[in-house]
Amino acid sequence: MSMAQTFNTFPFKTQKPPLHGKHWMALTGKPLAATAGALTFGKGGNAVDAACAMLAATSTMWDVLSWGGETQALIYNPKTKKVIAVNALGVAPTGATADYYKAKGYDYPPEYGPLSAVTPGTPGGLMVVLAEYGKLSLAEVLAPALQMAKDGYPIEAQTANMIESYKDEILKYPSSTKVFLTHLGEDREAPEAGEIFVQKDLANTLQKLIDTEQAALKSGKSRKEAIYAAYDRFYTGDIAEEIARSTQAAGGLITKKDLANWEVKLEEPMSTTYRDYEVFKLQPWTQGPVMLQTLNILENFDLKAMGYNSTNYIHTLYQSMNLAYADRDFYYGDPAFPPAEPMEGLLSKDYARKRLQEINFEKNDPAIAPGDPYPFENKSNPYLDLLAKWPSLGVNSKQSYEEFMEDFTAGTTSVVTADEEGWVVSMTPSGGWVPAFIAGETGIGLSQRMQSFVLNEVENPFNLPEAGKRPRVTLTPSMALKDGKPVLAFAKQAGDEQDQLLLQFFLNVVEFGMTVQEAVEAPSFKTLQMFSSFGSHEKIPGGMILNSSTPEWTVSELRAKGYKINFQPRTSGPINSIFIDWKHGSFWGGSSNHGEDYGLGW
Repeated sequence: MSMAQTFNTFPFKTQKPPLHGKHWMALTGKPLAATAGALTFGKGGNAVDAACAMLAATSTMWDVLSWGGETQALIYNPKTKKVIAVNALGVAPTGATADYYKAKGYDYPPEYGPLSAVTPGTPGGLMVVLAEYGKLSLAEVLAPALQMAKDGYPIEAQTANMIESYKDEILKYPSSTKVFLTHLGEDREAPEAGEIFVQKDLANTLQKLIDTEQAALKSGKSRKEAIYAAYDRFYTGDIAEEIARSTQAAGGLITKKDLANWEVKLEEPMSTTYRDYEVFKLQPWTQGPVMLQTLNILENFDLKAMGYNSTNYIHTLYQSMNLAYADRDFYYGDPAFPPAEPMEGLLSKDYARKRLQEINFEKNDPAIAPGDPYPFENKSNPYLDLLAKWPSLGVNSKQSYEEFMEDFTAGTTSVVTADEEGWVVSMTPSGGWVPAFIAGETGIGLSQRMQSFVLNEVENPFNLPEAGKRPRVTLTPSMALKDGKPVLAFAKQAGDEQDQLLLQFFLNVVEFGMTVQEAVEAPSFKTLQMFSSFGSHEKIPGGMILNSSTPEWTVSELRAKGYKINFQPRTSGPINSIFIDWKHGSFWGGSSNHGEDYGLGW
């Protein structure tokens, strides 16, 4: 693919049309939220403003996240021609240690309730990104979300039914019951699909932020200073006070000091080259570098010659991903805390070539284990004793296949925007999904991200909980540049699936010449051989999900290689993506053909 990309070398009729735009493009997990982005562009906002408005709307609509969750982003700044990594993930609160959770009888921090909560990150992430890179006021950007919370919006069947299915958990907390169960005492206590869902407490919280900003502006503060005044009210003022009070009253650990000490980090992204592309991901507090590691392995093969989704292609990708995911499972964690993750070694091209020598091209290897990247940093591995025990870890067998898949694909939405000024944004906000614990009178549903920590150093010595530390999460926005210019922004929801399907999307475009809409709809496969980052952290060695359209001979050949195969009718996403068409000066938007994701362009 050159900068003057010629598509349709692999044409098929897509179920959704591609989106086109000359001035801007906005895609996200809810159609109404995409409209919020369009409204913001209409006010003169740039891609950052629109992304923030969409983030606010999706959080208000409980698109498997809420306002107390976390936001991760990559932003291309056309002024500096650099990619910025945004780390707005909350941290473990005071007292949240491995020993604390073990003493309570947990194998992993819980999935639900106040003890699953890290500090809220999305409000801070939104305000910092808006202040630093946007053009509009907080009032303008929050206007759609405020209207949806205050006046209500028609709730979708998917969210309404999720509330009903989790009502036993919701009923444990009066603050959550008040928000979610609009028909308390009736046979169906959750809202009905299409019902106008009002969140007055959340509206009051959003209004407080806007009022604080507007008061600061009237007092002579700059636009940026006024937004940071609202930030301070959330994390150090009355909103923080109520979050801490209500969480502790319900048995949680978050303190006001935890909220005050937390901060958004603007970081250097991680990157690698694949062919003539530069691919960007976040640091190893996410799983993002796993895609970079896999690309380093795969660039040693002629993937196009193998044939799209041939037995050889699927087996090669599966084995390459599993090598990288085994490294993810053992070596990734918050780089702000010791020990230091060996990322130089893990992303070394030489390390990738060494790892690929472990691939068995005849059979699946269900015992693939982490490698040793330390020699590629001229260091000795201090964890050889733990690595020797690691392969003994296996499936806990506490879950059914359906329960495993629910955990494995948990959470997340995506927000992807671009504009004619050159700003490009790829976000994967998440956390605080139904049945989130609602923090008192704030209307804020808290994140459940503590469950992504492990409590046993044999599993991952880099990802043990302690106060102020971020768990290693699955959330992983993506961006690719070519000749120093952004060409692809792409992101998806669904937990541990994210990077394996984003990888296949990227290869669909780069190796097989698909348009972004073709690439997001094209049949993908999934590996279940890495440890889940949720629930009881299980895995299914040799587990594979194929698209139902996979030819019988391919299925038979893969079974002969030792794979345990299940099928899904749609396996590609939901992925949202924007291709910047430099030849024609326009945008292509693609959104997978399942889920509620879609977008708008102009």
